[in-house]
Amino acid sequence: MKKTTLSLAVTSAILFSSSAMADYSRFGVENDIPGTCSFTEMDKKDYSGTTLNIITHAVPVIGEPTALHAQQFEDLTGAKVNVVHVPFGDLFQRIMIPFQTKQNAYDVLFYGSLWSGDFQKFLAEVPESYRNSSGMADVTRNYIDVATWEDRMIQYPVDGDRHYLKYRLDIFNDASAQAKFMEETGRALTIPETWEEYNEVAAVFSGWDWDGDGNPNYGSAEVVARDNLMFSAFISRVAPYAKHPDVKGGFFFDLETMEPQVNNPGWVKGLELFVDAKKTWAPGGSNYGLGDEIFSFGGGETLMSYSWDDAFIQAMQADSPIRNKVAAAPLPGAGQVWNRDTGSWDTFETPNRAPYITWGWTAAVSEMSKNKDAAFDYLCFFSNETNTQSDLQIGRFGVNPYRTAHFEKSLWVDEMGWDEAVADSYIDTLSGMDTNTNRVFDLRVPGVGQFMTSMATGVAAAIAGQKTAQEAMDGVAAEWEQIVDRIGKDRVREAYSVVVALEDNER
Repeated sequence: MKKTTLSLAVTSAILFSSSAMADYSRFGVENDIPGTCSFTEMDKKDYSGTTLNIITHAVPVIGEPTALHAQQFEDLTGAKVNVVHVPFGDLFQRIMIPFQTKQNAYDVLFYGSLWSGDFQKFLAEVPESYRNSSGMADVTRNYIDVATWEDRMIQYPVDGDRHYLKYRLDIFNDASAQAKFMEETGRALTIPETWEEYNEVAAVFSGWDWDGDGNPNYGSAEVVARDNLMFSAFISRVAPYAKHPDVKGGFFFDLETMEPQVNNPGWVKGLELFVDAKKTWAPGGSNYGLGDEIFSFGGGETLMSYSWDDAFIQAMQADSPIRNKVAAAPLPGAGQVWNRDTGSWDTFETPNRAPYITWGWTAAVSEMSKNKDAAFDYLCFFSNETNTQSDLQIGRFGVNPYRTAHFEKSLWVDEMGWDEAVADSYIDTLSGMDTNTNRVFDLRVPGVGQFMTSMATGVAAAIAGQKTAQEAMDGVAAEWEQIVDRIGKDRVREAYSVVVALEDNER
């Protein structure tokens, strides 16, 4: 049975107590926020005898909240929930192989949304009742788009990922730091507007103890490890140089010809600047993965970083030594942007910005699942308003803002204790990305893992000094042509057209 039958002596007042009276403190919940899949609503469900099998990322990023909310779901509904944690490098194949062999291995899947081009035909469409739920109604357009393939919502939004600039506000506002920067560069210390400025600032603040804790500090922490999401960091650096606001038809490929664009001058410029940044990294920084970046910036070692929210949230946790000493800003832009239509560089008086809506954690239900009702209820519960508000505050969880309500200042100032200036910078930066019309989305085509592995290998060779930036990207472009031929040009083009429609604002 789901739970012990209440004594007949229990009063009807208790039996029919409101959600405001319900006590879920055993889950660490002070106030259950009303909603379609709140703790109160899930407590009414009875899935006794139902087993859900879930595959997710390794602990902690997304894997930890998956397991936490699975245990809560079990306790509330009586379901049995098995959670399998898999390292990122193995996650794609662990999901794809059962699909290809028609094994009903998992009911619920957590994975990177960039793989949706490979997975989409194996996923159950999100039922209308969930599309109309309280939580879904508030999801921003970007993440509805990420969850949708053509006209079908096949993924359940649980996270909102994008890259942006994070920096130590206290150091940028420090008079001695400002004076040192002026002395070394001849200009005032400002928040970087371009990647050239980012590298310049980072270089000045590398290799000395600028926070007075007795340990050397560094200018930039970046995700550089070849097999640990480095391709995303690289795309963020490339985007403003290669994503021209007036050029349509594809950032990664020319949609019409399917010719790879990854070796054009805009992409090469981005790689040259990535290589140049090496001198600003901490010892071992060329091997930093996402976790290293989170704790390097979030722990106060570095002046700046850019990637997902996690490092910023780590810095803003209650026990952080740099809490309320950080700020957010849009990714640096580019004063010159490659125009592939004219084959020349265009100069922008105001730097071109190209926000990268980089792959985020998403979730879905397998079309083969025999327990779709329970599976969708779990995802709805995972992402309910109470759980999400809690998860947003834990940097290692990897759950980042994706609802309109997440951009309300009161959430961050009143509920989480952030200084208003910090909250303003964070909200303005993230919400501004959602309204920008010159966005870059993930490739999201069949074989995307092959394309990204090829890119990461080429970039790593340039960072290691084994190839010039142009040589590295020429090699990547040649490999991409071979991958397209193996998969089928028409098949890749059909999937890529869905991405281009987002980039060209045709949806």
